[in-house]
Amino acid sequence: MLKEGLDVFIPLVDDYGIDAVIRRPSGDFVEVQIKARSTDVIPGDAALFAAIVHATLRENYYFVFYSERMGTMWILSSEEFIREAVQNKAGKNIGKRSLWFNLKRKGPNGGDLIERPNPKFNKYIQKDFSRFK
Repeated sequence: MLKEGLDVFIPLVDDYGIDAVIRRPSGDFVEVQIKARSTDVIPGDAALFAAIVHATLRENYYFVFYSERMGTMWILSSEEFIREAVQNKAGKNIGKRSLWFNLKRKGPNGGDLIERPNPKFNKYIQKDFSRFK
């Protein structure tokens, strides 16, 4: 974000699910929650983001999801996240939301699992942070 010239502020505490605050060129602010999956997550879970607390719509609030293994970043507004995510109806994570951005299948001859971005979410794939400009 800094390399793209954005004014980024990091809160001292994460009480409200805010990992960064960005000041847009217009002067308004955007709150950002960042979620990332590393290369060493179990096969099939490269872009699984689960048990996220986000009960209600928040204006000027965005999620940045990044899968290191897939080298892919998705950016969703609060409204888009609520629309796309599955909300748990029962169990210990009741009310929490999850998104699975990847598809998975066995490789040729039953080999290693192959993961790729789910085309359903292509509209959210971003190569940069221009959504915040």
